[in-house]
Amino acid sequence: MVSPELIRRYPFFARLEPKQLSLLGQSAEDLTVEPGHVFFREEEEVDKFYLVVDGTVAIVMEVPDRSSEQPLSGQLTGEIRTEDVVVSTVGSGEVFGWSALVPPPEASAGAKAVTECRVIAFDANEIRGQFEDDCRFAYLLTQKAATVMRERLRDMRIESLTLHQKQDE
Repeated sequence: MVSPELIRRYPFFARLEPKQLSLLGQSAEDLTVEPGHVFFREEEEVDKFYLVVDGTVAIVMEVPDRSSEQPLSGQLTGEIRTEDVVVSTVGSGEVFGWSALVPPPEASAGAKAVTECRVIAFDANEIRGQFEDDCRFAYLLTQKAATVMRERLRDMRIESLTLHQKQDE
């Protein structure tokens, strides 16, 4: 359990009622992880979403490893070597793993600790279970998750445009 008072300090949880903050706190645990810790990988089912208290987390996507030879047989069987490409970073006060709140709870990217991190891990199954009893709670959290999605898509679009412009030069 995590204190609702700690959770309420962060903007993502603004406008939530004390009862809702208490539900979040009951479904949460405070974790410290080492650099390199993998929270989840792209396309995995995720059952937690996270708030970064301290540290930096990389949002990563797997792409084919261009530095190694990829045999045709591996391409046909799906056994190709990949590498993680950082598409975004998340720092103190930000959330990641929002996919856990939106059915189906499948990660659209991976997440890996860049530095030692202190995070609060929320049990998304428990939280989604409360959505039917408290529609306002469901609305606020999914609205906030949608805002995070929009911001991440915007950031990826800007990064893609920057990369594209560099290639044209």
